[in-house]
Amino acid sequence: MHAAFDTPASARNTWPWLVLLILAVGIYVLGLDGQYVPTNGDELVYTHIARLTAASGHWLPLVSELDHMRNTKPPLLFWQAMVAGGWGSHWSMAALRAPSVIYTLLIAGAVGWTVQRITLDLRRALLGACVYLAFFSTFRFGRTFLTSAPETFWLSLPIFVLLWCRLKVGGLAPPGRSTNPCRAPSDPARSGPGWLVHGVFGLVMGLGLAYKSFALMAPAAATLWSAQMATTSALNWRAAWVISLKVLWSVVIALGIFGLWFVLDPDPAAVWQEFVIGENAGKMNNSAGYWRTALLGGGFSIWAQLLGYVQNAGLLAFVVLGLMALGLRQSIQVWRAGFTAASPPWPAPLTILLVWLGVWLLVFTLPSQRSARYLIPAMPALAMLIALYWQRIARGWFIPSLLLSAVLITALGRIAWAAHDLGLGSTGDLVASELAVAAGLLLLLLGLARPALTRACTLAGALAVFAAFGLTTVPLNGPAGLYSASSMAAVQHRRIAVPSSFNGQFERFEFLLPGNRFIPYDGDARAALPASDNAQALQRLLESHDAVVWLQTGAETTQPLCRPRCTVLGQRWEVKGRHQSGEITAANLWYPQRWLLRREWLLAKSAPLD
Repeated sequence: MHAAFDTPASARNTWPWLVLLILAVGIYVLGLDGQYVPTNGDELVYTHIARLTAASGHWLPLVSELDHMRNTKPPLLFWQAMVAGGWGSHWSMAALRAPSVIYTLLIAGAVGWTVQRITLDLRRALLGACVYLAFFSTFRFGRTFLTSAPETFWLSLPIFVLLWCRLKVGGLAPPGRSTNPCRAPSDPARSGPGWLVHGVFGLVMGLGLAYKSFALMAPAAATLWSAQMATTSALNWRAAWVISLKVLWSVVIALGIFGLWFVLDPDPAAVWQEFVIGENAGKMNNSAGYWRTALLGGGFSIWAQLLGYVQNAGLLAFVVLGLMALGLRQSIQVWRAGFTAASPPWPAPLTILLVWLGVWLLVFTLPSQRSARYLIPAMPALAMLIALYWQRIARGWFIPSLLLSAVLITALGRIAWAAHDLGLGSTGDLVASELAVAAGLLLLLLGLARPALTRACTLAGALAVFAAFGLTTVPLNGPAGLYSASSMAAVQHRRIAVPSSFNGQFERFEFLLPGNRFIPYDGDARAALPASDNAQALQRLLESHDAVVWLQTGAETTQPLCRPRCTVLGQRWEVKGRHQSGEITAANLWYPQRWLLRREWLLAKSAPLD
């Protein structure tokens, strides 16, 4: 089986990969409490629900002030936050996000352990873990308060166990006695994980469903069933029937665990209407027409979904394309050579990994709402494949990824420099950011100059981009990006109008100005208005609220439009996440202070608050 994969590298080169993995773990912890970690708007919606549910003092029902956004996810995600945040006693983004990081690191460990069992090479195991952490989908969704990391962990566990089982049965287990949940393949109907193990599979998959949705039972069960069918020796009808019954047993247990939500929630009708009908069944409908969207729907089309794994890989996208090209070439060779059931074309671990990727992709081309994010639970399989065929992927596929990392890290260096010019951070902050940028550019030069280092430099360069991003945003998590203690003291228990242009976006002020009542208004709608209209809108907000959080517009430079008829209680710097057409141009691209960084003021009427 070893011959099917890359030749293991020398053990003397293990320590650089260990250092890289340690640095990757540090990057994932860096800035965990930050306002500007890569995420999406759902994080604040989930935070809002978890906070209000914790404030209610009850596990269920879930509580929300957002219309039709209460039972958006099963309760396990919110319970996790309630426990991590001490039921509100230490409510911080770092506390809420920490469980996701732990889940992600456990997945990376499982990836590395599996690769080590396949290749018996520690260096390649460390490589596999680093590849998984270098995927942008992992960095974006694997450390924020979202469902991706927990669901990936629990739904992946059965496949990892199956991989380990097939390796043990195949004779690749290290010497020594160990507990083996798999039977020998002398009787195909009795080989593989038994009924008890499948019962445990049902329990862990049920936990995955309790984080995200019962709908994930389809790809999870189909992967488990297909992987066993494809790797069972001398498959026959009896073996297929037994495997099917075992997987069905797992499905029943998993759905039973998910179904406890309806039993425990005092309002099961709302769960059915909001979650089952609204959140799940609604994704099978499309007002534009199913086939029109599937074939011509742009980012929601089947064609875009076929590149979902490439998209999730982020800076390693070209490496994934290279892996796909290698797989296509090897498949053609296998087809031309021919194979039989007694001589399968691929070893069992490779078969399981391909089934894992293929089933998830196939299932999530069917709903009318398609997204590369739905493929995240299969990304561990992609990381293992890349690690197993690392040296066989042509060097030419690594160079574009290396160059892309260099471009992005240069842009981050410029942003850090501009922020320092505005006085947002200390000289030490700037030096740390620029050192990360310099390290990334040095990796580019090494990777281009020395072919033997191109692959390693590409992987390290992707992680260097993540490090530079975290270091660039550090000043905005300090005094420059937060309100002072005196500003927060001036508005305790007040009604404050805050900008919110996306569902739940106002929730961020629970961390910036805690202890107040926030009333959202559309902060982006006024961007296209003339200064006079903005001034009138601001004045109306000041008249009807105790205080107003106001974002700098194009007409404002250092003072808000309401001056001198208002009082500035505090200010901070904010990163603009959504841009109007024409705001970013070739002329201002090099000056992020013109399109990325802006002031945010905390305002009250001219008479200071009591």
